[in-house]
This record gives sequence, structure tokens and C-alpha cells, in this order.
Amino acid sequence: MVKSMSERRSLPVIALRNTVIFPGLRLPISVGRSLSVHAIEEASGTDQLIFAVAQKKNEDTLSIENLFDMGVVARIVHVQHGQNSLQVLLEGHERGKALEYRHGGDRIEATVMTVNDIPVLRPDEPVFVALLKETRERAVELGKKRGVPEHLLARILEQVKSPGVLADVIAAYLEIGVEDKQALLETTNVENRLRRVLVHVQRLLAEFDAQQKIQSDVQEELGSKQREMFLRQQMKAIQKELGEDREADDVEELRERLAKLDLPKEARAETDRELARLERAGRDSVESQVIRNYLEWISELPWNKRSDDNLDLKRAAEILEEDHYGLSEVKDRVLEFLAIRQLRAKKTAESKDDELQSPAVKDVKKAKARALAKGPILLFVGPPGVGKTSIVKSIARALNREYVRIALGGARDEADIRGHRRTYVGAMPGRIVQGLKQAGKQNPVFLLDEIDKLGVSYQGNPASALMEVLDPAQNDSFTDHYLNVPFNLSEVLFVATANFIENIPSPLLDRMEVVEFSGYTEREKAEIAKRYLVPRQLEEAGLSGEQVAFSDEALLAIISSYTRESGVRQLERRIASVTRKVARKLAADEPTDKAITPESVRLMLGRPKVRPERANETDDIGVATGLYYTPAGGDIMFVEASIRRLHEMRLSDNSAHSNGWGNVSLILTGQLGDVMKESARAAMTYAAMQAKNLFIPEDKLGSIEAHIHVPAGAIPKDGPSAGVAIATALASAMAGIPVRKDVAMTGEITLRGRVLPIGGVKEKVLGALRAGIKKVILPRENEADLEDLPKEARDALEFICVDNLDDVFRIALLSENYFPTNVGPLGSDRPPITH
Repeated sequence: MVKSMSERRSLPVIALRNTVIFPGLRLPISVGRSLSVHAIEEASGTDQLIFAVAQKKNEDTLSIENLFDMGVVARIVHVQHGQNSLQVLLEGHERGKALEYRHGGDRIEATVMTVNDIPVLRPDEPVFVALLKETRERAVELGKKRGVPEHLLARILEQVKSPGVLADVIAAYLEIGVEDKQALLETTNVENRLRRVLVHVQRLLAEFDAQQKIQSDVQEELGSKQREMFLRQQMKAIQKELGEDREADDVEELRERLAKLDLPKEARAETDRELARLERAGRDSVESQVIRNYLEWISELPWNKRSDDNLDLKRAAEILEEDHYGLSEVKDRVLEFLAIRQLRAKKTAESKDDELQSPAVKDVKKAKARALAKGPILLFVGPPGVGKTSIVKSIARALNREYVRIALGGARDEADIRGHRRTYVGAMPGRIVQGLKQAGKQNPVFLLDEIDKLGVSYQGNPASALMEVLDPAQNDSFTDHYLNVPFNLSEVLFVATANFIENIPSPLLDRMEVVEFSGYTEREKAEIAKRYLVPRQLEEAGLSGEQVAFSDEALLAIISSYTRESGVRQLERRIASVTRKVARKLAADEPTDKAITPESVRLMLGRPKVRPERANETDDIGVATGLYYTPAGGDIMFVEASIRRLHEMRLSDNSAHSNGWGNVSLILTGQLGDVMKESARAAMTYAAMQAKNLFIPEDKLGSIEAHIHVPAGAIPKDGPSAGVAIATALASAMAGIPVRKDVAMTGEITLRGRVLPIGGVKEKVLGALRAGIKKVILPRENEADLEDLPKEARDALEFICVDNLDDVFRIALLSENYFPTNVGPLGSDRPPITH
């Protein structure tokens, strides 16, 4: 019977969480929220009817906004009072729609309008009959697969005659979400509701079939593994009977290897625990392989295995001198290190104190080794090819220690240093521990090559991990993430190399002792070539000294015309090229001269590949010679200045520009950096302010345009040390006074004309020497740097140390008139110092 949709009533509301009730079905619920409890009590006292509606969101707080509009008018069948809640059995009566929700004191009430189903227009139509039949059959199939007895399913479905009730019954038992069930409740068209129910049933059947297949596959796999395990147990028994049982032997062998190690307390406890786990784990399990790899690493590390240091200073000095020419500062530092160790070892061996006699110290040798710990951590800084890496090998040979090298260039992962934790697949120790395993000793010479080229990524900063490695106060208990036990690195002699010290973080740099490597002079390069490079390349080319002989002039020709570097790598490649060409001629029985001369070098290597700057041949106006330094070495550069008058305006001495100049425009070219541009502006200001002292003709005064250019415009240039050369070029161009061709200069300047110190003095001076310069002007505060220069450079050059630009102008400008006394802002009370 179809009821009218105009029937309305006011009913108390009970909110359902995570469920939906359908008409004609009973639903047991637990009621604990006060608004719902009062609604049950109100309905129980009247006609037992209540409006049951689902919540949109599963929230504890009951609010009107969180309730759907469509629900079910239900009858309270039974109420049982519990300790903290009510157990209520509801029976759905009919669909209802809430036209209005309101708070009725201690409960929620709603004005509910009855909503009736829209019946099927032609229930005998074949399409609908097929839909009804398919829905029944698929529902029975789903019930059987879920374990519902077949007779119970038949009894439930036989009692249902109405298609709408059938759809509601099936929907109530479907394992679908609240939103899907609410959508079925709100579908009043019976045919559409049946179609939606059938779709849900088909989807659940497909999921059930897939789940059954997965379970079957898992059971099959488990069954095969159990069978494999059973067979392996039988194989073990057979192998044991045959005497081929190796698993227990392998574990026992590993245990014996670990027992022989002199492990610290923490490492011993960890290895014992892992051995116990290894014995419990199956041989072919993944965990067994991980534990075995870990214990193998522990057993192969050099726990308290040391090389005996050779503390013979005379032999060490001979080895260092044999392997490397020059580098006296580095050699002295190594010999100082050996001398200190020799004295400490002697003092320890003669000591009779309590520490030496305590049970913790097994023998004098161990006490001696502990006394020799805490070696220095050195940082070799210098341009490429000057011998930083190779001398570390000589240090290891002189000390009679193992040598280990790791390249840090491009390393971006902290795990490169500390290793990976064992929880990761394929975990392994860091490169520090790997290097110690490679060395086989606890006190090797450990080279950290290219430490200035470490990278940074989201995986961490390797430089931060190195701070513990290179800190003598911490590295006696270095903990690799993979080992997870402390390892003593304090006896390792760490040596790091770098090209650019500015790229090393300050906290890391603070932990290392810096030893600077400078470039070689041409004479030093020639000596290195004669002693080391030529014999090595002759041997590699299969030649002997009787077949080929390089003259000193030929080596100097290769150095000056075919290489441009601070080190000797390019030089060795050029020598190798010559020896290869000679070897080819000899192999082909072609005539060749034994002596290698500059002319034969020109024939073999072709035209000169390097065009070094040379000193000017004439004294020019507006051209000053400066000095610069790059990682490839030092050299000279020319600073050119040109002045152009803009108009003939003459300013009186009483004008704002009492120095005689009007507006000054400055043009800077040559790809100059910001610091160099600032130096040019400071030089321009000082030169303009000193116009009277420069004896500039009055007909040249007025507003001007000053153009400063530094040749080699394709090469970026920057730095403050060109300030002196820029100021001299400007002063020369303004006054029309030539600059001496044989004078080169370097130094930073201020607006008051002070000349401040700069860096790279040795490399700049060597570049000036190569270019044919006779005099070099340096800041007075760099006077102490002259002690580091080779004797060859000190004898060939004249060095003049100055305080201010007045001294520079007096020396560099070819003018007898320019000799001001105390005219500059600083005065000239301290005369220049000539060396």
C-alpha cells in the first residue's frame, strides 16, 4: 500500500555512527551520548517511534550539521540499561526525510516527512525480472562465500516478496561504507536501487575471489617453504652423517677469529651478541647473511695491529730528499714530527711509573704505542701539480707505515665517511673504515685527497662528519654507523690536500695544521725534470740515458714556451711527448740525435703553446705593470689608462673642486670584478686629489673621461691587489709622465693613499721574474714574505717596500719633478725600504 508523502510528524532523533538502518530490518545499537539517551527515553515514554539517521562524519560530538537529511522512522523494540550506556534494539519502519532539525531541551528533534518508494511500473517486464533474478542469485552466492548457511539464506530470501524490501535486506548486509549505504537509502526508485545493489554485490564478489586467490598463492608459497625447510633439515642430517656439516664449522671458525682479536669492551659485547644471533638464525636466512657480513668486517679490521715507526731521522731525511726536490718547509715539519715521536718513545721505554706496571698494560710495546698516539693532522694547500699527494707517499715510506688514499672530490653523502646503518639493504662501512681494512694496520698514513671539493646534498654534509674524524680530542672513539662500536683513529696520521683553502668550512679547517705549497721557479722545475721526470719518462718509453739526453736549455725551452703552471704535470706530459717521438724514430730505424736541444724541441712539439707576458720594451704613458696570482701560478698584467677632456671648462682655485678638476667620468673595461672596480674608483679619487703634486699642466685641467682597461678581456679578473697599478697608470696618464718599464707593483690602496698588504707574494714575484722585471714594489707589511722567496729570485730582483702611493709614484714615474715631501695624506716620513 502506497502511503501519502504529506504525512508529517515531530520525532526525537538518534544519530547513528558508522552504520545505516534500513526499513524492515532490526539493528542493535549501543547508546551512550546524552542527547541520544534522552531521545530514547522520550520515545520510550510515548509511541516508541524515533527518527534514526546516520552521521556524515564519525565524530563523538553530536551536532545538527553532521546529520543526513534522509533517515528511517524506527520503532524501539527493546531497551536494556547498562552501566554507562543503553543497549537498544531498533526496527526500521519506513523512510523519512527531516525537514527541520532543532534542539528540544536535552535532545534533538526533527520534523519528519514520510518518503515512500517509487514502484516498478511494469514488474512483469523481462528486463526487470532478469534484474531481480540476478540480484537474488548473486546475493546467495556472496552469502555462501561469506560462510552463511544455505538454508538460512533460502529462508530469508523466501520471506521477501517485494523488490524494494529485497534491495533493502541485501543492502543492510553488504560490507560497504556508510556513504554507499546512505546513497542506497536515499534511492527511492526501486529498480534503480536494485541495480545499485547488484553493482555492489558484483564488486564484493570480485574482491572476494581476488582475496581467495591471494590466500591460495600465499598458502602455496608457505607450503613450498615448509617443504624446503623440511628437506634442508633432512639434508643437514645426511651431511652430518657423512661428515660434511660445514655450517657449525663456519660459525666456530668465525668465533675463533674474533676471540683472537684484542677488542675493546664495547666491541666484544657487540660481537658476542651478534654471534649468538647468528647461531639461532638459519644459514640461508637474510638475517644470517647480514650478521655474517658484519662479523666478517669486525674480524678483518686492524684492532691494535700497528706498524713499528722508523724513527731514524737521518734515514727519513734521505728518503724525503730522494723523492722530492725543494719543499723544505714540508720536509722540516715531517722531521719535527719524527723527532717528537722519537723522544716520546725513548721517555716511555725508560719510564718505570705505575701505568707501565699496571695489569691493563700487557707489555712495554703497547704503552709505547699509546705514547706515540695523537699524531698531527696536516693540511697541504697549494696549486695543482706541486707534489702534495706524492710527498704523502714519501712520508709513509719514511715512517715505515702503510699508505691509504681516499678521494673526496665530489663526495656528497655523509655515509661516505660514517657508513650506512645496518637496517639498510646493501649497507657497508664508510670509506674511513674501508681504508683501515685495506691498510691492515691501526696507524697508517691516511691521505684525504681534495678535501676542498666536498659536496653537499639532502643526504648530509660530509665535511660535518669529517670534523669528528679529524679532531684529536674525539677520534679516539670514532663510531661508524655500520660497525656501531668505537674505533680508535688517534694513531692514524691524517694528511689532507686542497687547492682552495677558502672552500673548506672554518670548523673543519680549525682542526688541521696548514702547510702551504708554493709554485716552483723555472730553475726548480728544470732541476725536478732532470732528477725525476726525464728518468721516469725514459723508462716508460723504453729508452735509456745513453739514447736520449735532454740539455738544460731544452728543458728551459719546454718550461717557458710549452707550459704555464705552478707545478710540473704539464711539463711531464711535454717531456713524455718528446720521448715518445724519439722512441718512434728509434723503432723505425730512423736517424735521430741523442741530444735534445731547443731546436729539436721546436721540431717535435711544434709552435710554442704558451705566450707569457713580457715586460714592456719602452717606458709608456698610462701603462703600469701589475702582478696577479691564480692557482696556475703568478704573472704580470698591464693596466692601461687614457684621459679624454670633455670640454674646456676651467675651474678657479676657489671653486668647489679646488684641485682643478671638474666632473670626472670613469670607464672600466676588461671584465673586472666588483672589488677591482672599487679599487679603480679609489685610485681615481686619489689621483685627482693629487693633481697639483703631479704637476699636471693647467691646459689639461677640466672635466675629463678616464678609461681604465686591463687586457685579456675574455678572462674575469678581480681582487684588491691591482689598486697600486691602477693608481699609477691613472697618475701617469693625467700628468703625461711615463711609467718605468722594468717596475712591477702590487698592493691594495685606500682613499688616503695607504698601501695595504696582499697575498700570494711568492707566486707574483716568480711571475715577475719570468717576465723580465727588474724591480718589484710591495706593501711594507709584506716585507716578511720576502724570506719565503727562493734565493734565485732574491738575487735577481730588487724589492722596494712602501707605505703609501707617494712612494710608489716617486719610484715608478719617470719624472724628476715628482719628489713631494710630506704632501700626501700620510706623509713620507718613512722612506721606502729597498732589498
